[in-house]
Amino acid sequence: MGKKEKIVYIATYAGEDPERATLPFMLATGAQTMEVETVIVLLGKSCYLAKKGYAEHVSAPGLKPLKEFMDIFFEMGGRLLVCQAAVNELKIAEQDLIDGIELTGAGKTTEEILSANATLVF
Repeated sequence: MGKKEKIVYIATYAGEDPERATLPFMLATGAQTMEVETVIVLLGKSCYLAKKGYAEHVSAPGLKPLKEFMDIFFEMGGRLLVCQAAVNELKIAEQDLIDGIELTGAGKTTEEILSANATLVF
């Protein structure tokens, strides 16, 4: 049996641009229905998306609310990596982060990208 397809989505936006914040999760859930392994990496301000209660207030016109996509993403086995350095810079306490995330650094993020069939940045 061949290697499972894998895609990494890198998010860089949060509530300041709800469409760009939502698109990686929308595309990831679509990929999951195709049995593609999905990883989303939050970098910079997008790390706010990993803060408890934040995603409930992010909604782009014409799209499902971000929280709905995030719930589906996790239910379907998606992995959400969150930049430790950005969390520290944004002063987000670890206890304020949602369940199911993986704090990560540059090395682990690079490993994920190198092991993927494709990487998209939003």
